Amino acid sequence: MMPKRILPILLIGLLVCMSATIRTAEAAQSAIVVAEGYSCLGVDKSRRDTEKEARTEARRNAVEQAKTLIKSQTKMKDFQLEQDLVEAYAQAKVTVVEELKEGAGWYREAAAGDCYRYRIKAEVAPDSKALEQLAKKAELTDDPAAPLNVRIWTDRKEYRQGQHVRIFLKGNRPFYARILYRDAAGRTIQLLPNPYRRDNYFHGGVTYELPEGDKDRYHLEVSPPFGGEELILHAGAAQLGDLDLVAAGDVYGVKTRSADIGIKSRGVKIVGGPAGDKAGATTGVEFVENRVELRTSR
Repeated sequence: MMPKRILPILLIGLLVCMSATIRTAEAAQSAIVVAEGYSCLGVDKSRRDTEKEARTEARRNAVEQAKTLIKSQTKMKDFQLEQDLVEAYAQAKVTVVEELKEGAGWYREAAAGDCYRYRIKAEVAPDSKALEQLAKKAELTDDPAAPLNVRIWTDRKEYRQGQHVRIFLKGNRPFYARILYRDAAGRTIQLLPNPYRRDNYFHGGVTYELPEGDKDRYHLEVSPPFGGEELILHAGAAQLGDLDLVAAGDVYGVKTRSADIGIKSRGVKIVGGPAGDKAGATTGVEFVENRVELRTSR
């Protein structure tokens, strides 16, 4: 999909082409944290064993920091629901977004000898089944006291060639957002932010429509090619990581490889370091990925 007014840097096939049946995928909520682990050499530990132990501790600490972050950011009225939420993070999956070099590596302690410190920026994704059970107990979609949740949807399920598509966006708390579109040929453009709308901060509890009046200069008109396509939303409580972009009329073309887009977006700006780091109070931010899948047709 692509707005009609576009530079010839991209093929005509990238013109807006959004239609047919839409299936909204579940939002993937997570926390992005900075964590570290360390270990020291011993009589029964090799350097490889020491490094492995530090890596394991860093992942474990990432989960603990995510739980602490969620508890500090949520103010749920029902204590049991809050405990269930924390438990969902206790069973979390940890993915290393970035290995941090500063302050990491081998060093020597006077008392312990040679030690190794491992530092990471990691995504901690709560157990999906546990979240499903939690969702059955309470409606948390629009609750500002619940974890960050940002939804994206369109005005109808089916579109015909020549029709215009309206996108809607709503979060339960303030958030920063990036919206991408991947067409049937696998090419990706960025609708938000764009060359004329660089501000991607949104208030919670408000439904936004895109494109929005004078803020956006593109419009979304259904046109070929047709096939499987999708809208991709990345949102966070802090500004998202940067992608490699190229100007393409009223939007941006995305030069970053598709496989790297998620990781780079998760490179959120985190202030502070691991737990106990006096340099900053914030050690993590909440993150949401949500997708709307489309199949285009005439």
